[in-house]
Amino acid sequence: MIDDIVVVDCVAHAFDMRPDNWADRRYAEPSNMLVAGLLAAAPEGYRLDPARSQGNWTVNDTANVMFRESRNDVAIFHTTPIFFFKDGWSSWEKSVEAVRRYPNRFVGAYCAVDPLRPDALEELERQVETLTPFGLKLYPISYTESRVNPWRMDDPEVAFPLYERARELGIRHIAVHKSVPLGPTPGGAAFRPDDVEGAVTAFPDLTFEIVHGGMAFNEETAWLLGRFENVWVNLETLNIVLTARPTVFAEMLSGLLHVGGEAALSRIIWGSGAINCHPRPSLEAFYDFSFTPEQLDRHGLFGPVPQLTHDHKRAILGGNAARLYGLDLDALVAATRGDEFDLATREGLAAPYSTTAFAHARLDLPAEV
Repeated sequence: MIDDIVVVDCVAHAFDMRPDNWADRRYAEPSNMLVAGLLAAAPEGYRLDPARSQGNWTVNDTANVMFRESRNDVAIFHTTPIFFFKDGWSSWEKSVEAVRRYPNRFVGAYCAVDPLRPDALEELERQVETLTPFGLKLYPISYTESRVNPWRMDDPEVAFPLYERARELGIRHIAVHKSVPLGPTPGGAAFRPDDVEGAVTAFPDLTFEIVHGGMAFNEETAWLLGRFENVWVNLETLNIVLTARPTVFAEMLSGLLHVGGEAALSRIIWGSGAINCHPRPSLEAFYDFSFTPEQLDRHGLFGPVPQLTHDHKRAILGGNAARLYGLDLDALVAATRGDEFDLATREGLAAPYSTTAFAHARLDLPAEV
């Protein structure tokens, strides 16, 4: 916990960044370099060498970063169906391992499929049979046979059968990666959120989560958040902006509230995206964050944007996720008492990355210790 706030980190990964895992170097290498650049440009004390950090991050590495080195209570693992990596980059198998190995910490996972692959529905069923997921994670481009093809969330032939099958399998929550293009891939327009409207209106009984919502197309995302009660926004990657450019983060977050105002805060959830970054600095920065009067004055179409209160932060950092996923926060915290991470942090948090296989990749450490 951070103070009295239970922290549910809604995005955790364990990327396999090794060249041996590349299916297509044209797209895999730039994706790796983006993550490596984020790790190298982190706040002082949290920076990793770009070359030495591009290995196979394990579930244990992610768990240690989350729970030995930061004040997260629990987290949600995300599978990524980005198949210019052979295993999708952060594989379903790692998500299953995370939930089974640390069930009181990784309390759930998102399954993920590529809807343009002919076996998409069968793969969805296979994943659901393996582990009951919290949601379905989608990416708006598909990689097949050396080609990248975009698809739309409102496509009745491609997307709607997937939502229908997910609903039949008990999945009520659909997450889609938007705003942040995956390197130099074609189909950049697919990362716009415009197509989400058709999905949320056709499936009002499902909830739709815009991951990275507001990183780009901020106003369009704000209108979706303000108009549709089944639209949610995940702050993954905006948290990295917070530590690097807090004024820019303030503009993004206040912009997301431009239409819906305070009500929109009830459908915004926290996600660090680790291992895209170390989760600790942005979590602490958000706990201390507040808008300036000037920032509040620039946004709020129908009424003023509210200053973030302690209760707002409690909701974004954990309470909203608990409502979305049907979690009991008190029970979650009780389940962590006395586990290996709780015992390890009673005297304080470990140094950044010191509990991972990438400890020697820290830029402020000697090459050999």
